[in-house]
Amino acid sequence: MIRSFRKFFEFAGRQSRNWYLGLFYEIIRCIFEALQFAALLVVLDGLVRDHITVRTALLAFGIMLVSVIGTAFFWYLAHGREGEGSYRMCEDKRIQIGNRMKYMPMGYFNSHSLGKLTSVSTATMSDLESMSFVIIVRTLVGVIHASIFSAAMCCFSWKISLIFLTGVLLFMGINTMLLRCSQKLSPIRLEAQTEFMDAVLEYIQGMGVVRAFHMAKQSNTTLEKSIDETQKKNRLIERRRIPYIAAEQVVLRIAGAAAAFCSIVLFLNGTLELTDCLLILVSAFMVYSQLESAGEMFFMLSMIDASIDRVEEINQSPQMDIDGKEQNPERLDIEMKDVSFSYGDKKVIDHVSLTIPQGTATAIVGPSGSGKTTLVNLIARFWDADSGSVHIGGMDVRDYRLDSLMKQISMVFQNVYLFSDTIENNIKFGSPDAAHEDVVRAAKAARCHDFILTLPQCYRTIIGEGGATVSGGEKQRISIARAMLKNAPIVILDEATSSVDPENEAELQKALEALTQGKTVIMIAHRLKTVKKADQIIVIDHGQISQQGTHDELMKQEGLYADFVGMREKAVGWKIKADSLA
Repeated sequence: MIRSFRKFFEFAGRQSRNWYLGLFYEIIRCIFEALQFAALLVVLDGLVRDHITVRTALLAFGIMLVSVIGTAFFWYLAHGREGEGSYRMCEDKRIQIGNRMKYMPMGYFNSHSLGKLTSVSTATMSDLESMSFVIIVRTLVGVIHASIFSAAMCCFSWKISLIFLTGVLLFMGINTMLLRCSQKLSPIRLEAQTEFMDAVLEYIQGMGVVRAFHMAKQSNTTLEKSIDETQKKNRLIERRRIPYIAAEQVVLRIAGAAAAFCSIVLFLNGTLELTDCLLILVSAFMVYSQLESAGEMFFMLSMIDASIDRVEEINQSPQMDIDGKEQNPERLDIEMKDVSFSYGDKKVIDHVSLTIPQGTATAIVGPSGSGKTTLVNLIARFWDADSGSVHIGGMDVRDYRLDSLMKQISMVFQNVYLFSDTIENNIKFGSPDAAHEDVVRAAKAARCHDFILTLPQCYRTIIGEGGATVSGGEKQRISIARAMLKNAPIVILDEATSSVDPENEAELQKALEALTQGKTVIMIAHRLKTVKKADQIIVIDHGQISQQGTHDELMKQEGLYADFVGMREKAVGWKIKADSLA
């Protein structure tokens, strides 16, 4: 148990001060609460001596009044500190997880499920937020309360005090066994919670496919199994903890009865006054009142333990080197030297060397899965190369602070993601301090200003999560406006126009031309007219550069590029004959 509390306070970090202060107030509260015994003693003494007066009543009332006011005041202070400690602690950890995720290699997100990250950031942190406030406080206060009241009995009889303290120790012994049981079951519960989150996310995200293939029943079955499994794990935990909780309650009841019996024996022996005996009899079962109510909470300490381990697992995840320096190179030539990279055992980039001069446009083409996107991601340092090096401006990208590196690069992805926020904030995402006039200027250059004005609140219109309320072409143009506002000297275009309909393509091409003017451009593209204009074309095949040169140079060679151009020209000239439809 001590280990669990130590781990919790270490996890609380800078908020541990609030927790310690809150517990200090709890101890004072318990002392004020113990004054009720003094009030009770005054009343019992008056009854035994048959000398109840107004002065006796006023004294008892005064002591109780001090006890109630002191208890309420320090309860207020304690709960204020503990509540702030709980919520601030989880706020700090959520921000810490978010900040760490920005510096994790992208491979982390491939090998760790979305459900796990979502579960930790939401359900696990919510559990910690609510459980820590209740469990840590009630368990610690229960032990503190029982210990203080037991120790207070020394004022009447050390033997009685020893009996009460023995009850606390036996309770803690059973509690240790309870925690061992809980430590085995808590990770199982968290795993079931993560699997349930996976199933829910898969069900929601795959709803279109489920409906298209009439698989609603099978999909529901999978989700129901996950729910059923979570329920079984929770029921198992409840069944396992009941015997221990029952044993704890029995021990406390027996200890209270033993103290009452002992007080009677001591009175009969003449070693305990009647007033003290009556006080012990009345209070025998009050001493453990808060410890009894806390008994059920002790089992959940291991759940807090397991939740902390789950959060710390993310916080201990691999992180890209952030010890680089703020770099401001004079030139921004890009060079890759003998770069290799693998996803696990699968080699994707195999000893690639290339140079991209500043201010030029480079097109990267190749078959699907040949390593094109991986190549540009290594330049942007979404991953680090396994061997070799990537240089921008003559400096290894690992020598840049990641924030410093990303200032040099704007990216427009094939699959654009827009946040559930206003259009203006989405455009300002890479430049949060930009003025509204700058946003409008970028939107006009990106050819999205006109359609934004048709929306209900123009630039203040809230976009649905992932950009669900705008079309694909509109999303692309908003992402281009975002890149234009950032105004980075290097622009990476990853299939930026591949899924755009012909009606939007002309507008998108104008937007891209405005974005890339005077920049170093690296584009992954399949559209022939885009590739032809590049200063150099790099053909990637099986992770290696198979051809490199201008369009005219590569057309004179036999190889993938000439085949690529041939296929594109045939596709453009392909038509459906009217008589073939007859």
